[in-house]
Amino acid sequence: MNDPRSAGLAATLLVHVLLILAWQMARTLPAPVAGDDAAMLWLRVPAPAPVPAPRIVAVPPVQPEAAPTRKPGTPLRPVPVVQAETPVQTPVPAPVPDAPPVPVESATTSTAAIMDSARRSIGDIDRALRKERQPTIVLPPDSPQLRLRRGIEHAREMAPPRLWEAPRVVELVNNTGDGARRTRVITGDRTYCLTDRAPTTNVEMIEMHGKQRFTTCPKDEEPARQQEWRTARD
Repeated sequence: MNDPRSAGLAATLLVHVLLILAWQMARTLPAPVAGDDAAMLWLRVPAPAPVPAPRIVAVPPVQPEAAPTRKPGTPLRPVPVVQAETPVQTPVPAPVPDAPPVPVESATTSTAAIMDSARRSIGDIDRALRKERQPTIVLPPDSPQLRLRRGIEHAREMAPPRLWEAPRVVELVNNTGDGARRTRVITGDRTYCLTDRAPTTNVEMIEMHGKQRFTTCPKDEEPARQQEWRTARD
């Protein structure tokens, strides 16, 4: 049997020999090919054609026209004489006399009069603006229709509710000026007022009789309403 190591060495040597041969073949230049010079053809470029010289044409000189000859016996035509234009005279404006000097006293007086007139105008404008912004109250609006409407509204407010409905409670405006607060209560069977004592009431009075008391409602006291006024502009 052959030794495997010997076979491997032989294969390695063979590969090296092939590589050396390939390297030598790559380094060797190819042999020159004969006949390359014979294949080259030289062409001669033709010379450019000569450019013809420009032709000079002689122009005959122009003869001046002869003046027309006057026939004998023909009178000469008179030449019109041009008169010189006279220059246009520009009118000179007459000198303006100087204005007389204004006295200092008259200028001061006119300025003071203008200032007084301006102050009076400003005062009139200010009074007109104040009249528009703050009109004078004349009388509250009143008419039969308005009185009828107020009466209907008052009757509706004083009408007692039904027994199963909640009572109507409204605060009245106290006209006595003692500081007491009065509230009107309208139920289905009666109408009464609940009056809170004034803050100036004696403490002993409040302790003995209480802070609130049941009273009758004055006829001249009504709930607070929005005031309606008629002005001078209405």
